[in-house]
Amino acid sequence: MIEFFRVLGEADMGFLRMALGTGLLASIAFGMTGTLVVVKRISYVAGAIAHAVLGGIGAALWLQRVHGLAWLHPMYGALAAALMAALLISAVRGMGMEREDSVIGAVWATGMATGLIFLFETPGYVDPLSYLFGNILIVSGTDLALVAILDLVLLIVVVFGYSRLQALCFDEEFAKLRGLPTGTGYTLLLCLVACTVVLLVSLVGVILVVALLTIPAAMASPFVRSVAAGMVVSTLLTALFVTGGLAVSYGANWPAGPSIILLAGGAYLLLSLVRRCLPAR
Repeated sequence: MIEFFRVLGEADMGFLRMALGTGLLASIAFGMTGTLVVVKRISYVAGAIAHAVLGGIGAALWLQRVHGLAWLHPMYGALAAALMAALLISAVRGMGMEREDSVIGAVWATGMATGLIFLFETPGYVDPLSYLFGNILIVSGTDLALVAILDLVLLIVVVFGYSRLQALCFDEEFAKLRGLPTGTGYTLLLCLVACTVVLLVSLVGVILVVALLTIPAAMASPFVRSVAAGMVVSTLLTALFVTGGLAVSYGANWPAGPSIILLAGGAYLLLSLVRRCLPAR
């Protein structure tokens, strides 16, 4: 850990400073959105949206290389796929056409399968692992700016819609009786999750993004009494895991994304064991 912080100041370690800065900024988005996901208990919905992203990435790469759409960045496809998945799940839930869990499973599996088929059909070398597990060490200044913009948007939404989001997450039926547009609010929540997943998938990848979205928030939830406090604690925990994971990755020469998730998962398991061993109050 000490060695990690020592090398951060070296001139040729700009990529490491960029990774840490982006990860710390991303912690704000993870903390806010993750708390809403955990309180509302829609982790599986977030997982389905995250895995549907691969379908958009694969389609964009295929169109880019086969049909010459050079402007079509994979993240554009990812955003389109994530928003489509969010709107589909919200629409099915609102109209009650199918069981929501069945649709979530279908979106999850179909998104992954579609993405892998497109990646297989895309000419040239495409490394699926870079999208499945991400690489925070190759983030750019553009990625940093996009994450900062996402943080700003989330802060605005949370500050001005806090009471409605809280009512939606804790007691949707009561909020509906009070006349609040819960259907629109749920759709907005899923769209926020979709945007968060897309912009942060480059850090830890499609498969691991849901873990970092939910683990810190789940760790914070037993110790806080409000959604706002949960967001703050979750943000701090995520920042700690990102920093510690990068340090572990540097010291052990491990992939950065899995190192971050391994640290977060280990901390969550340890906390669960400690809470289980402590006498009940």
